[in-house]
Amino acid sequence: MADQHTEEKFAETSWQASADIPDFDPLKDDINTDVVIVGGGITGITAAYLLVREGFQVALVEAGKLLNGTTGHTTAKVTAQHGMIYDEFIQHFGQTNARLYYEASQEAMAFIRETIDEHGINCDFRTQDAYLYATTPKYKKKLEKEAAAYEKLNIDGELLEELPIDMNVKNALVMKDQAQFHPLHYLSPLIKTIVDKGGRIFENTTAVHVERGEEQSVITRGDARVQAKYILSCSHFPFYEGTGFYFTRMHAERSYVVAIKPKTEYQGGMYLSVDHPTRSLRSANIDGEELVLVGGESHKTGQGIDTHEHYNALQTFGDDVLGIEKQVNRWSTQDLTTLDKLPYIGPLTSQTSEQNILVATGYRKWGMTNGTAAALLLKDLVLEKENRYASLFTPSRFHADPSLKHFLKENFDVAKHLVEGKAESSNKEMKGLAKDEGAVVRVDGKRKGAYRDKDGELHVVDTTCTHVGCEVNWNGADRTWDCPCHGSRFSYSGEVIEGPAEKPLQKEYKMIESMMSERSGY
Repeated sequence: MADQHTEEKFAETSWQASADIPDFDPLKDDINTDVVIVGGGITGITAAYLLVREGFQVALVEAGKLLNGTTGHTTAKVTAQHGMIYDEFIQHFGQTNARLYYEASQEAMAFIRETIDEHGINCDFRTQDAYLYATTPKYKKKLEKEAAAYEKLNIDGELLEELPIDMNVKNALVMKDQAQFHPLHYLSPLIKTIVDKGGRIFENTTAVHVERGEEQSVITRGDARVQAKYILSCSHFPFYEGTGFYFTRMHAERSYVVAIKPKTEYQGGMYLSVDHPTRSLRSANIDGEELVLVGGESHKTGQGIDTHEHYNALQTFGDDVLGIEKQVNRWSTQDLTTLDKLPYIGPLTSQTSEQNILVATGYRKWGMTNGTAAALLLKDLVLEKENRYASLFTPSRFHADPSLKHFLKENFDVAKHLVEGKAESSNKEMKGLAKDEGAVVRVDGKRKGAYRDKDGELHVVDTTCTHVGCEVNWNGADRTWDCPCHGSRFSYSGEVIEGPAEKPLQKEYKMIESMMSERSGY
């Protein structure tokens, strides 16, 4: 576990610490444009890049800083091997649609390669084989089924008995000629192209609503309006749901990464376990230093053990497999999974009035290819061109199998946490909090959230999530309040970090004043 002196270094990911991304001013005045894109990750930036090259006037608005969300926290594997998924897709959607999903990812990877070549981008792009591996007999059999799916879909892969790295496995499944890169170094030249071609980018500009009508507009928190023919929601969780009820059709998961310098030489390849808890490995060159990113430990947001333990588990795994000379960085990330595990890309809803509001979300941790595929599809929808992936990814789809089962399961889980959160007790007292410690506390029988920062200042919030009223839990590793129902996240002082919540947690000013007057020793 990192000590307090290293925490600030861990505030940035390895990608962010080694990239120089330009700053942009907030939007202050009303503007008109052809297309407004909400969200400054790989989908929004790639879509803006594609559309300005087609001659469209484009405005991109980002609630915080560009590439500071999921794209800046990815493991950046550029691959069509998205876990053990193709046998499942064949069962649920048929062989044709399963092959389409694979081809969408392969075309996204080809686009990335071509873009790198066209612009001469130095982003540590490396062709690598991708491996799934099993460590138990149960998952050995599942990998055999996945290998059979590869054969049916004509995917270049092979079932193996061992890995190139020294790990004890039951079997492994390789997908040949995949890739990895530095995502921010790749996207930085695309940002420059957007600006050079007249695209406008605004940071620290939070989109909160869509005003529909003959001339639709995105309304920002600062009351500035962006009027546009097309609105593209590329903001991780859709900033505007209309009647799509996306919060009932997706769940949020967090996962973790530890960047290490290994003691032993890394033999190449990208690796992902199919057993649980998940384990992921890939190399990365950061400022000339060869590192290995050790990832995994996925769990539903706001649920599970002390989040510090996830980092500890990854450190132990990395040390066992490679040996750790030093830990360079660590970070966590969040992504969304849809009911059927296919992304939602296309018109927000099936309503005619919302056909020009397009959405891209639910990448299930595979945003480098899914996000790029989404941008390519969104471009064609704006151009009103046919795209063979449109029906596969349409947000208005509903497959009874598996969507109905997962819809009932996820929403039962929400109801369970809504009830349990209200009844949860706590023995922690605010006055007993150490510096840099947060916890759920009870004050006069009411559930509150308290965090004492490194300077000793106390921050107290109401723990009721402003989305549907579930009770948030403390995430000690990230110093955030996380909702176990729909994945909303708030800073320790209550500000929204990730939706679907739009309003901050209520701050308990009177309680803070009372406690601060009683504090001693801080």
